[in-house]
Amino acid sequence: MSSHWISIYALVGMFVLATVLPINMGVIAFVGAFLVGTLVAGMNAKAIMGGFPADLFLTLVGITYLFALAQNNGTIDWLVRLAVRAVRGRIAAIPWIMFMIAALLTAVGAVSPAAVAIIAPIALGFAAKYGINPLLMGLMVVHGAQGGGFSPISIYGGITNKIVAKAGLPLNEIATMLASLGVNLSVSLLLFFLMGGMKLMRQRANADGSAPVVPRTSHGQSGAQVYGDAEGESFPEERRTAARAENSLMESAPAEAADPGSRAYRIATVAGLLALAVLTLFFKQDIGFVSITIGLVLTLLAPNLQKRALGQVSWPEIMLIVGVSTYVGVMDKMGTIDFVGHSVAGLTSPMVAALLLCFVGAVVSAFASSTAVLGSLIPLAVPFLQGDSGVGAIGFIAAMAVSSTIVDVSPFSTNGALVLANAKGVDRDVFFRQLMVYGAIVTLAAPVVVWLLFVVL
Repeated sequence: MSSHWISIYALVGMFVLATVLPINMGVIAFVGAFLVGTLVAGMNAKAIMGGFPADLFLTLVGITYLFALAQNNGTIDWLVRLAVRAVRGRIAAIPWIMFMIAALLTAVGAVSPAAVAIIAPIALGFAAKYGINPLLMGLMVVHGAQGGGFSPISIYGGITNKIVAKAGLPLNEIATMLASLGVNLSVSLLLFFLMGGMKLMRQRANADGSAPVVPRTSHGQSGAQVYGDAEGESFPEERRTAARAENSLMESAPAEAADPGSRAYRIATVAGLLALAVLTLFFKQDIGFVSITIGLVLTLLAPNLQKRALGQVSWPEIMLIVGVSTYVGVMDKMGTIDFVGHSVAGLTSPMVAALLLCFVGAVVSAFASSTAVLGSLIPLAVPFLQGDSGVGAIGFIAAMAVSSTIVDVSPFSTNGALVLANAKGVDRDVFFRQLMVYGAIVTLAAPVVVWLLFVVL
């Protein structure tokens, strides 16, 4: 067996092991990089660490740190209240408000499970109160989070764009962002009308009913679901963490948020998020350094309030991403990336090869980590995309991005598990089967649809 196949089988084994056992895939990937690099490729530790993505590490730390600050000081709660207040009794608008808030959170840097952990308990509480289909509401939250997930300053967007830029492929950040938003928005619109949206449009909240009480988000460090990517964690832990988040969400507003200067501080936080977008998008500043700088300024304004933020950085997410990226770096130095690319390019039809890669991304991501899929499959496709195969790199990246993330509605993923755990007034077994069937449909249909839209057409 060649060294290339050994490294490929090791990567597959990592996905399987991280799916079956509650072990962070990043830990497995670091060990894999060490063992494969030394025993198979004859590399020393310095050469192996050459694949460590320092810039991506800084980006992830900076963004998640800034987002933890925004959550701690009540900015997220405040924005949710403002958005829900705009409903003014229009029940049909509530699912769309939740969609937009979830999309906004991931667009400005929240990891998708964090956004869903924050919004799902609120959204499903509204669903129970106003008679909205809980499956519709849960799916709207997940698709919203995935829809905003590929903005240039988001986690998914940062990972994808850095990998593509490093590979020297054509880069169109806006195209990937709009592809994800457009597909998730279209799916949500279809779901809205299939699951009772027309009925909701004819209803309004009772005139004597008080405005919905927007629960607060959890400020405790109760697990990776809230502040990190727990896609590599076990399913039971997902449900336990989500339940803890739901209980704390239903409590009254925290004492810190009642501080007299809290409103001004929240405005400063929103200004900081806007500054992050402007500096990174228009002035091309490094998102990692900018986000940490803004976070430091906000921390200096209220050091006691924000002292927990560093502990709330998404360390499981970061460990997973940098571990997989380091292993892929070892594969690249071994020549495995070129080997796979040329093998795929040698298939009868390049278009079929692109479709197969989209299917692999969707199936693996439905059970494992979307971030790990993006970090490993895109580099494997680089030689194939660089060749004269007739498959456009921009379209393929968009298709891979969407097919690898839209499947997170599966109840076996963190987002789907959070929706299941927070659903109210439902038969859990029935609701689980509904999520599983929907997840299976999306896993099978999404790769074909995005392949047709972004690769073939």
